[in-house]
Amino acid sequence: MGIFFAISIVILWTSHLFYSLELAEVDYSSPLFYLHILIQTYFFTGLFITGHDAMHGVVSRNRLVNNIFGFLSVFLYAGMWYPRLIKNHRLHHLFPGTENDPDFSSRSQNFFVWYVKFMFRYLTIIQLVVMAVLYNVLRIWYPDATLIWFWVVPAFLSTFQLFFFGTYIPHRMPHTKEMEPFHARTLKKNHAWAMISCYFFGYHHEHHTSPETPWWKLYKAKSIQS
Repeated sequence: MGIFFAISIVILWTSHLFYSLELAEVDYSSPLFYLHILIQTYFFTGLFITGHDAMHGVVSRNRLVNNIFGFLSVFLYAGMWYPRLIKNHRLHHLFPGTENDPDFSSRSQNFFVWYVKFMFRYLTIIQLVVMAVLYNVLRIWYPDATLIWFWVVPAFLSTFQLFFFGTYIPHRMPHTKEMEPFHARTLKKNHAWAMISCYFFGYHHEHHTSPETPWWKLYKAKSIQS
């Protein structure tokens, strides 16, 4: 099932991006224009969630297949380097919500300060070069406005979605007893909203309790603990 969901998300992301670039119009007066942006944002988030599951080895029991999906998902997401993500994510799970957690901001809990710090930790020169090259290659076939609105903007918006539901809300201070031992809080039980908001990733205490549980099973872990 992990492979099924991973393939499905990659296909949905690719298909909708191609459709948007080919057929959707940049029309600021059209609700469909904004709908396409939101849909592509959601699929971008799904790509990263797939890569995240691969970091925990739960896309496939076959290590090679699992890593292929990990490399592919985060590269399609934003030209990211999978081994670097694994290294930081392991530290996040070892030291969640502490100074040793690369995803945590111990000095400032301000959303935007933390977000900028979070983004700069994962951005690399090579990644920016890769994305710049891809952008300029795609410009051969598509106008700048189309690329910006249906590819660049959704990718950028998904970083807010992932950061807000997967880092800021779960790990921000104050840390309470209910958040122990992972310094991680969780969304209230509402499976529909949890799926729509961030692929059940808001069930974050459950994720830290059971990191081997794939995103599409986190709702079951939430139901058991509720």
